[in-house]
Amino acid sequence: MDDSANLAPALGADLYRELKQIARQRIRRSGPLTLLDTTALMHESWFRLSRRADWAAMGKPHFMAYAATAMRSIVVDYARARQAVQRGGGATHLDLDALPTLAQRDDEYLAVHEALSALECSDPGLARLVELRYFAGLEETECAELLGVARRTVQRDWQKARALLFTLLSS
Repeated sequence: MDDSANLAPALGADLYRELKQIARQRIRRSGPLTLLDTTALMHESWFRLSRRADWAAMGKPHFMAYAATAMRSIVVDYARARQAVQRGGGATHLDLDALPTLAQRDDEYLAVHEALSALECSDPGLARLVELRYFAGLEETECAELLGVARRTVQRDWQKARALLFTLLSS
């Protein structure tokens, strides 16, 4: 049975649709990202969001930014879990033909996560933008709206964040 009927009233129909669209973009852009589908990623995100007592009082930009962080956390958790399985941590069967591509994506997500953690220490705003663009899959205009800045500011910050991440990932 689909839990969408129970979840939508709690979130509000519009917010539910937006969160589901973000999850759909995340899954679509990631290729073989996780074993999750859009609804599973959406509901796992909601589960993490709902544990915060103040979620209903958050403004929409804050809520969506927190949702992006939750989705990032879920993606990283699944990548780590798959790597553990690949190293013998689980007893499930893995398709050997798919392992190289999955491992490559997992390594990429974990490397970006570590670089992003370093970026958060020096520039939390840029790190937030990377979360919204890379992990939540939002477009420039959506990020500008959520962050309360001009689209051009998002473009400049995105270029700066990419350059800094490139430097962090290269070292």
